[in-house]
Amino acid sequence: MSETYLLIVLCGVITYAVRSGGHVLMSYFGTVHHRVEAGLEAVPVAVLSALVAPAIVTGSWPDVVALVVVCLASMRFSLLPSMLVSLVVLVALRHLSGVGL
Repeated sequence: MSETYLLIVLCGVITYAVRSGGHVLMSYFGTVHHRVEAGLEAVPVAVLSALVAPAIVTGSWPDVVALVVVCLASMRFSLLPSMLVSLVVLVALRHLSGVGL
């Protein structure tokens, strides 16, 4: 059990070091080129796409339907309501189709 706590603490320390290191590095350069800034702003979208893409390709049909629902809902609503609606749709479709949670 102590190894689990050690792993959690080490992951937290490494995460903090990476994030603060990035902040220190960016503050060292001051202003960055507009293309670098645009590239850095695209990173969250790229990471989210990389996390969602396997669910589209290898997921069951309730996963794909819930993904489409969250994409459509996010065009109209903010993040939290979109995610809640998609979660409800996913759980309902998995329950009705018999696909395990």
